[in-house]
Amino acid sequence: MSDQTLTILLFLVVVAITIGITIWASRETKSAADYYAGGRQFSGLQNGLAVSGDYMSAASFLGISGLISTVGYDGFLYSIGFLVAWLVALLLVAELLRNSGRYTMADQLAYRMNQRQVRTAASLSTVAVSIFYLLAQMVGAGTLVVLLLEVDEGLVKNVVIAGVGALMIFYVTVGGMKGTTWVQIVKAVLLMSGTLLITVLTLMQFNFNVSDMLGAAAEQSGSGQAFLEPGLVYGVTTMAKIDFISLAMALVLGTAGLPHILIRFYTVPTARVARTSVQWAITLIGFFYLMTLVLGFGAAALVGTEEIAAVDPAGNLASPLLAEAVGGGEGSTGGAVLLALIAAVAFATILAVVAGLTLTSASSVAHDLYASVLRKGKATEKDEVRVAKIAAFVIGAIAIGLSILAQDLNIAFLVALAFAVAASANLPSLLYNLFWRRFNTRGAVWAIYGGLVSCVGLVIFSPVVSGPTTGTALFADSDWSYFPLSNPGIVSIPFGFLMGYLGTITSREKASEERYPEFEVRALTGAGSETAHH
Repeated sequence: MSDQTLTILLFLVVVAITIGITIWASRETKSAADYYAGGRQFSGLQNGLAVSGDYMSAASFLGISGLISTVGYDGFLYSIGFLVAWLVALLLVAELLRNSGRYTMADQLAYRMNQRQVRTAASLSTVAVSIFYLLAQMVGAGTLVVLLLEVDEGLVKNVVIAGVGALMIFYVTVGGMKGTTWVQIVKAVLLMSGTLLITVLTLMQFNFNVSDMLGAAAEQSGSGQAFLEPGLVYGVTTMAKIDFISLAMALVLGTAGLPHILIRFYTVPTARVARTSVQWAITLIGFFYLMTLVLGFGAAALVGTEEIAAVDPAGNLASPLLAEAVGGGEGSTGGAVLLALIAAVAFATILAVVAGLTLTSASSVAHDLYASVLRKGKATEKDEVRVAKIAAFVIGAIAIGLSILAQDLNIAFLVALAFAVAASANLPSLLYNLFWRRFNTRGAVWAIYGGLVSCVGLVIFSPVVSGPTTGTALFADSDWSYFPLSNPGIVSIPFGFLMGYLGTITSREKASEERYPEFEVRALTGAGSETAHH
């Protein structure tokens, strides 16, 4: 029991720290700008840490290292996709968005369009992306705790998922953006230090010789040299190759449309600080993804692919098991301490990311749907914040229910679905709005709904949801998988852009074109963004 007591203590310490931060932040949160954007007071480094904290989710830490440890080189493609995606966000979206919006993604669209239709569409897609992403995090939390407490699954896992849900609702309703940001900063520091520690300890086992580690990984994986070469998963058939292109498109284009990353750019005072924060984030995230390489291959070498799959078939526990192995193996004090430490860090990661996601979707519901659509801009700030808190409860409850259903899927894969929705529904409307003068309300609404419906629809008819082929489908006993790819990006992303184009050219609306010059000046210079009017 001593190991478990230690683990539970570390967990409680992490949770206590985050609760403390949240209560402190609640005293500092006075206005709607404080609640939604943290009062726009964060520096470039602080926001860079928070952005990377938002981005290096449990999917990266547990999911990607798990994929690398089970399928080798092909698992690393996720890391590359997530990292390259930052360049798209930096070059196309970050600064322009910071200048032209206030609190949510829809502000930027609604500036030159029909408020009600655009805001309704944008908040629906924000909630959809957030819920997919939340699933991944909460499934990760359940898996982790079950491993640590060595308990039978079922009930305990469901209780843990519900507990994480309750905590995230607490962070969002009490701390707002300020509390959430500080929780993310603390978590980013913890995650980077924990990952660095395990990376160094793993490399020490091989005298810092990376090729020895890769050789051992190939031997232990049961796939030999093929483990280190592309094609173990993607490349067996033509369909698998197309699936890979589809996944890559979703990962690379999705980041620039992820609402909980976009909303981060509103927490800084100027566009220059927004740029600095993205540079910090890229540096931190780049280091982190290089370390996932060591975590994944190190786990394959020191723990063995079969062992990892035996503990969790989806491979989500490779990193914690590796921590235990480099600390001295099962049963040793060092192993127990490191396992508890890494698990507590992963848990902090999950808590921070779910808080950010819930805050994003709750603020979109309150600011876009309630204040702008239902109350037509007549809601007071107090009302708006109150509705955001109620929305956090509802979204939290939905996420808890769905996570309990999806608890057997690999979490990196669940996140890839969230990215596909973001790239199909949000990105076309954001890019068209920034760079195309003629773009109008019908175009925006068609792009969002077209991307959202096609993406979610294709997922429902994909091998991920039904059919015995993958072995991890939600409904493995029935089969309605008429769409052969597990990621719909290659179809739904172009479809979102196409619908945006068709909607625009079939509409006669002129108002949005007339407001474009003013919008463009704002996006490029930031003039007037502090006093953005409705």
